[in-house]
Amino acid sequence: MSRKKPTDAVSFAPDFGAFPRPVGATGVVVLSDGTLLWGKGLGAEGAAVGEVVFNTAMTGYQEVLTDPSYCGQIITFTFPHIGNVGANAEDIESPTPYARGLILRTDITAPSNWRASADLSDWLASHRLTGIAGIDTRKLTRRIRDLGAPTGVIAHAENGEFDLPALLAQAQAWPGLNGMDLAKDVSCRQTYSWDEGLWTLGQGYGRQTDPKLHVVAIDYGAKRNILRCLAAAGCKVTVVPATASAEDVLRHAPDGVFLSNGPGDPAATGVYAVPVIRDLLAKNVPIFGICLGHQLLSLALGMKTHKMATGHRGANHPVKDLVSGKVEITSQNHGFVVDEATLPAGVSVTHRSLFDGSVEGIACADRPAFAVQYHPEASPGPTDSHYLFTRFIEMIAAHRA
Repeated sequence: MSRKKPTDAVSFAPDFGAFPRPVGATGVVVLSDGTLLWGKGLGAEGAAVGEVVFNTAMTGYQEVLTDPSYCGQIITFTFPHIGNVGANAEDIESPTPYARGLILRTDITAPSNWRASADLSDWLASHRLTGIAGIDTRKLTRRIRDLGAPTGVIAHAENGEFDLPALLAQAQAWPGLNGMDLAKDVSCRQTYSWDEGLWTLGQGYGRQTDPKLHVVAIDYGAKRNILRCLAAAGCKVTVVPATASAEDVLRHAPDGVFLSNGPGDPAATGVYAVPVIRDLLAKNVPIFGICLGHQLLSLALGMKTHKMATGHRGANHPVKDLVSGKVEITSQNHGFVVDEATLPAGVSVTHRSLFDGSVEGIACADRPAFAVQYHPEASPGPTDSHYLFTRFIEMIAAHRA
């Protein structure tokens, strides 16, 4: 569906004089076309370059900032009240934030939640993450929606002094995510075991002490809650680096293999990942992929991927399960998509986005392998998509029988 451009779209002429610094501004976003967005700097002082994207979720900002899939991106939060539940040590998807920065409409909201252990602003500073508030995020989101996700630099300096030409040069020199392999940057360096289960009120995270199956998870940027869901489903989980060979995976004698989420261009990561996945498919090992893992499985099956203009990022994305006919409310974070026109024989589309009709899931007819583009470990529905982990376990059981 085509969209008309908003009548109040800002001018993007690369003339710094058109965007004078307001009095008291301590933060700026410099887009690669010369647009300047002034505001109040948050978190750590400094500058970071990345792709400027938007996320429509109303909750989960800490999970978003620590999601390795956001590596290389500056996140514009469309919801204005960011910070209202504070920060804590439990709601993280990795030990450190991988987002390059965050853009907000209003200043960080004071925490008002019994689980908060820190103010979000302090948490940002402790992780050397830079943010900016006071930006018209509706206008910026419309700019991204209509013109595509731009490259930009986010900068914070308490003295309000910025070398704008240098920041612009940095934004223009950054190559963008097309052709960029970021999985190596966020993947684990060594193999490790995972047994932490899901969180419950008053008890925290559980432990899997009696696993029935063994799953090897290839870490292209895995979120912790995905590993928790696998453990809670009855699996011993062994996590291996993104660059692990098929021999590295198979020496663990897994009952199934999980292909994780992750950042960057799937075609670039696929240079080393696709041959491994093809070897595993040839061995008829049960495979389940999520997000980047979905794209890599698709590439291994002969499909192609391409970059989307804006991507899907948020916690309100409706997806139809074409097998059951049910609609799931899903959490999503991806800027690349599988090209349905390259769907090979023996592979079917199982899930479809009700926003734009894009492919959200595939399955093989002649081997135990399936994948989805979205994040079933998240809880926007809140548990609409948890059945996929059960489906994986059932597929493994059927394969073993």
